[in-house]
Amino acid sequence: MKKQGRAGYKIKRRRHSGAYYHSKMWLPLRMPNMHKNPVAPAMREVLDTERGAQSGEERPSELSSVGKFFVSVIIPAMNEQKKIGAVIREARRVHPHTEVIVVENGSHDRTAKVAAAAGARVLSFPEPLGHDVGRRIGAEAASGQILLFLDGDIVIPCVRLRPFIHAICAGADVVLNDYHGPVNRTPVHPVVEAKHVLNILSNRADLGGASMTGIPHAISQKALKEIGLKPLEKPPLFQAMSIASGLRVVTVYGIAVGKINATRKKQNGKDPLADVIVQDHLDAIAWLTSRLGTRAGYTDLGRKRIRDEVKL
Repeated sequence: MKKQGRAGYKIKRRRHSGAYYHSKMWLPLRMPNMHKNPVAPAMREVLDTERGAQSGEERPSELSSVGKFFVSVIIPAMNEQKKIGAVIREARRVHPHTEVIVVENGSHDRTAKVAAAAGARVLSFPEPLGHDVGRRIGAEAASGQILLFLDGDIVIPCVRLRPFIHAICAGADVVLNDYHGPVNRTPVHPVVEAKHVLNILSNRADLGGASMTGIPHAISQKALKEIGLKPLEKPPLFQAMSIASGLRVVTVYGIAVGKINATRKKQNGKDPLADVIVQDHLDAIAWLTSRLGTRAGYTDLGRKRIRDEVKL
């Protein structure tokens, strides 16, 4: 018998693989398969264009029916001259009406020149902007109906990026990479653990470790207007706010970016960004608890806890 969850999702008791911490949990079901939904006009435009490309027809030269650009691809980059060109070339092929915005910051190499030569619009900053700040700046400059976020050092073929565009066309607001990180290690990496915990507290444990912290991910202009630009500087916060606002957050098939991403140099035996990313998740959890209560909207199952008053 199906029941209604806290956020209105239909839930049932089901088993999970080792990717989750418990063998049995009450969890929301995954969203319906996107490909079974009616094809929206924007989605039909994407599919018709791709069919034409596959049959050898030329891409249409006219502007997209929804504006000059249909997709904006945002790529923060720092000292990525070796790969940024290939990243841009794949990104430009996700849709015939695509702009690529490279937010080049703190570079000491030819990243900006290579990006411009590859056809990107380059926003240059002499100093590092800070982790994920470039995503907010790129989104502010974007004009596309769909925003796709990539990194400047990970080359992903365009055929693997298009499903993120298709999902938005089919009605999703936030589309995540269905990649959960390694969970069978002891101990689990704190960043991986933080992603799972945030999704559980957001009543979306079905998302596992899928997160806006990782790429690729895409958002609609509707989501951007609903949540705002500033939370993009802390992707876990944007994700939590999107779920709480009732926006449709889904995943598409996983791209194991953790296996193709260059390993960051450790400082004193630690990943220098791990603490920053974990803190972003803690900030998202703090937002959830401030909005939904200390238990993030979950009940205490009727327990009556006895707490001694602390007398100063």
